[in-house]
Amino acid sequence: MSEPVKHAAKASSPWWAKAMVISGSMVMVVAGGGAIAAQVSLNLVNNSVNQEDLLGDQRVEAEEGAAIEGPLNFLVLGTDERVDAGGEARTDADIIVHLNADLTQVSMISLPRDLLVDIPSGIPAEQTKLTEAFAYSEDWGESFQNTAETITNLTGIQFDGGAIANFEGFLQMVDELGTIELCPWHEITSIHTDKTFEAGCAEYDKKDALDLVRQRYGWDSEEDYANGTWGDFGRQKMQQQAIKKILERAKEQGYATNPVKAVELLNSFGDALTVDVGGYNLVDMITQMRDVDPNEILSIGTPSSEGSINGTSYVLIHEGTDEEVASDALWEAIATDTVNEWACAYPDWLSGDSAPDCAAPPTTATSATPSDAATETAD
Repeated sequence: MSEPVKHAAKASSPWWAKAMVISGSMVMVVAGGGAIAAQVSLNLVNNSVNQEDLLGDQRVEAEEGAAIEGPLNFLVLGTDERVDAGGEARTDADIIVHLNADLTQVSMISLPRDLLVDIPSGIPAEQTKLTEAFAYSEDWGESFQNTAETITNLTGIQFDGGAIANFEGFLQMVDELGTIELCPWHEITSIHTDKTFEAGCAEYDKKDALDLVRQRYGWDSEEDYANGTWGDFGRQKMQQQAIKKILERAKEQGYATNPVKAVELLNSFGDALTVDVGGYNLVDMITQMRDVDPNEILSIGTPSSEGSINGTSYVLIHEGTDEEVASDALWEAIATDTVNEWACAYPDWLSGDSAPDCAAPPTTATSATPSDAATETAD
């Protein structure tokens, strides 16, 4: 195997994965907690998003109708294909969403699509890229379960629920709001439409907003390479910016004071979002997440770096390196609900604007010393 790449960029969770968490919690927070049951029909909320059994026998066993208690782990997959289209597809993002014991803190751990993994039920049954796990079957339920099994095999983490989302949801949310403000940090020309987006903030409708957040190859300036926003990492930064702008615009337009409008925004995802909350009720799940602060969501990249094997590019957790130590500690932190302590020990693997309060000493014995040689990861 190759040596770790020294200047790989940080991973960040795409906007729609945050939307899966944020939109649900937003519905409850803005509607006044449990009062939503008196203000909005339970059926309206439960029917606002497609719900299917995605995990099958890969789900953590839970008693039907049991009280919702943390910690909980969800698997969120993203694809640029329609969720209801079926057929062979691959994931653009694979994310573990961890909720802490009291369901007030969310951490999102992004697993690179090109991460070298063992796919237990894969064809062929050998190491390959994580994205290939979803190409297991034309049945997306089977593909979701195969991806879940693959990630469990890597991390030891099992899942209480999950979701599939795609870019079409972004298109519909912007359409619901009219326009949103986006702020590219330098001029970029679309490889899809040849439209040039000027540097700085401007209002964009759904068509142009979608075009802009899909760009990857235009983020190739010296500034991008210096700041770690080149290529796909620039696209990820633009996507994270987009979800923040969506929430700002939603608040401006009164979604923060009208629970019916909040559900309408959630409903705008349509077939672009499918969730699996197992035996839990979606309204109950949203209610329990009412104390989640979207601005405090931790975004974490899997400790890894780019490399190649026999001329093929992969993202690798290099054996015998600080990456392996940090990633093993991360899986343990998710299992023991000590992600904040892990984040304080390995801050180089945080992406996004949020970080835990590390002023107080760790409360567990599982913390570790930050790696001096930790590099940034590719997603």
